[in-house]
Amino acid sequence: MGLLEGRRALVTGGGSGIGAAACARLAEEGARVAVLDRRAEAARQVAGSLPGGLAVEADVRDADAVGRAVDQAAAVLGGLDAVVCSAGVGALQPLVEYDERIWDRIVDVNLKGTWLTLRAAVPHLQAAGGGTVVTVASVSGVRPTRGEGPYSAAKAGVVALTADAALELAPAIRVNCISPGFIDTPLTRPALDAPGGPEAVAAGAPLGRPGTAGEVADAVVYLSSSLSSYVTGHNLVVDGGSLLPSLQTHALLGALLGQEPTS
Repeated sequence: MGLLEGRRALVTGGGSGIGAAACARLAEEGARVAVLDRRAEAARQVAGSLPGGLAVEADVRDADAVGRAVDQAAAVLGGLDAVVCSAGVGALQPLVEYDERIWDRIVDVNLKGTWLTLRAAVPHLQAAGGGTVVTVASVSGVRPTRGEGPYSAAKAGVVALTADAALELAPAIRVNCISPGFIDTPLTRPALDAPGGPEAVAAGAPLGRPGTAGEVADAVVYLSSSLSSYVTGHNLVVDGGSLLPSLQTHALLGALLGQEPTS
């Protein structure tokens, strides 16, 4: 029997990347999964690969569309026990050069979309007697990344929103966050395909490589299952140790120790 046997789950951003991997792992552990994505065909493709999978379409920035999609998923699945908020989008440019429309899109998808999904799903989780919510932030929300100002700010907001939701919704609903580091997904593939990209990513993590979407999905399973029954309000960093080194002293002290720095 799987860790999530009989559970009914909804995953936003489920059409690709970390969201699609989360859908697959939740289903492997016995959950029925509703795949929510703004791209209907992507949602259908992922849902079609899952036993009893359901595709629902919504842009997480649209409160009415999110509400309808969450209600539809709950109606078809017979309720909701687990929600994963993984829809996200980013961009890369100097902070003061961002166009306001791009800023709004990044913040709305990553932060407002998480809140809208949470708001729509909580009544269904309460009706089921409780459940779990896992949000997806980023290491960029823990330590800002050059060129990702609105993304970093939005993801930091997701971490804070998660903590607030955990406090307000306990004890029946546990709410936790995952902050991935550099994960090999379609979103990051251009960086990995760039000259020197794989070497730079590997050098920046003590584990010496980028992460996989499946490794983040494993963390989703943990936080959605009884294995984490006494964990709420936590931000689980899944980054291969990339946040560990101090940029100011790591290389210097490594040289003094006669060790080749790994990042």
